[in-house]
Amino acid sequence: QWVYNILEKKAEADRIIHENPDPCNGFVLVPDLKWNQNQLDDLYLIALVHRREVKSLRDLTAEHLPLLRNILQEGKEAIGKRFGVPPSQLRIYLHYQPSYYHLHVHFTALGYDAPGSSVERAHLLADVIDNLAVDSMYYQKRALTFALRADELLFKKFQEAGRV
Repeated sequence: QWVYNILEKKAEADRIIHENPDPCNGFVLVPDLKWNQNQLDDLYLIALVHRREVKSLRDLTAEHLPLLRNILQEGKEAIGKRFGVPPSQLRIYLHYQPSYYHLHVHFTALGYDAPGSSVERAHLLADVIDNLAVDSMYYQKRALTFALRADELLFKKFQEAGRV
């Protein structure tokens, strides 16, 4: 509900850094709740897509390339304009598995070791775009490795199924 409240401007409207209002290829860029916005060393923003049917990396196809390219380009520009951080100093990625199932993209300072920014969970947006440009169904076919904590429900389901 938190995501929908932001997208519908019922909450945190004053925190929006950038918005592309296009219902198909648009998004809202907001500071992540983990970032206090006082220093740039731990810069952390989230791009939330307007499309509600796109839940995670697994849903993406070449149809979503305009959306993903908008997020990449406009997100970098907005962060540069607002915070003076050049694109070369940003890490831009998606999580798999995500912490919530509404497509969102993370923008963090390159030097910040943000939670979930490691290779086991983070997929760089530029790589995602390139993969989809080569094969529209890349993320429906590809095996994706991801780490789980022992206390996560999904981990328990794997244990019950004898897969761990």
